[in-house]
Formats: sequence, C-alpha cells, structure tokens
Amino acid sequence: MNRRQLLAGTAAIAAGAVLATGTANAKTVAYSPEKLQALRQAGKPVLLDFYASWCTTCRAQERVVNALIDGGGYGDLTVVKVDWDTYRSSELVRDLNIPRRSTLVLIKGNQELGRVVAQTSEASIKALLDKAA
Repeated sequence: MNRRQLLAGTAAIAAGAVLATGTANAKTVAYSPEKLQALRQAGKPVLLDFYASWCTTCRAQERVVNALIDGGGYGDLTVVKVDWDTYRSSELVRDLNIPRRSTLVLIKGNQELGRVVAQTSEASIKALLDKAA
C-alpha cells in the first residue's frame, strides 16, 4: 500500500464517520418557540436538551443521546436543542422550572413525561427516552 492509497482510505473512513454521526442529528433542531409549538401540536414526543456549548456534561449527554437514537427504536422523537446561554431567562425555562443546563426533558404535547438533570449514564438517559415509545 502506498502513501496515496493510505491517505485516500483514511479520508474515506473519516468521511464515513462524519456521515454516521450526522444520522443522529437528522432528528435534531435548534429551539425556537414556533418550532416547539408546532411539535407540541403534532403530538410527537420531543426531547428538550438544555445545553451550553462549553458544558462538558452537556457534551457527554449529547453523545449518549445520539448513540441511543442511532440505535433506533425512538420513532418520531425529535431532539430540540435549547441553548442555555441564550434562553436561560426565557419563558420556556421558567414554565418548565429548568434548574440548570445539562437538563433533558421529555414532553409530548403539553405533558412532561420525565427529565434527567446533570446525569450522563446511558441507563438514565435510555430510561427517559424509552418513555417516548
């Protein structure tokens, strides 16, 4: 194997990894009141992910959520990313009584099905996501 083949193979593997992780984000949208209202009215399960880009716990939660969603079985679940730095004082945060970033809240319509606060274990997050079924 020459250097050119090695580099081409490495690039192909890296591109495949990017495409594979992109599937988890296919059901992920950035928060806006209008988007959330539309999802609530549709009656679909929604995972609200209150995150901050600098938060290590949030990144760990995101990896677990993406891996579980990639594993399948969560059908119509949509993950709505709510940027804590932008929305920490919003009506949504007040209405749902969100204590901090790294909070995951599962809702369907106007009903809260469960939440996980500052936990990164796969078991805890899976138990939350399983409520969407």
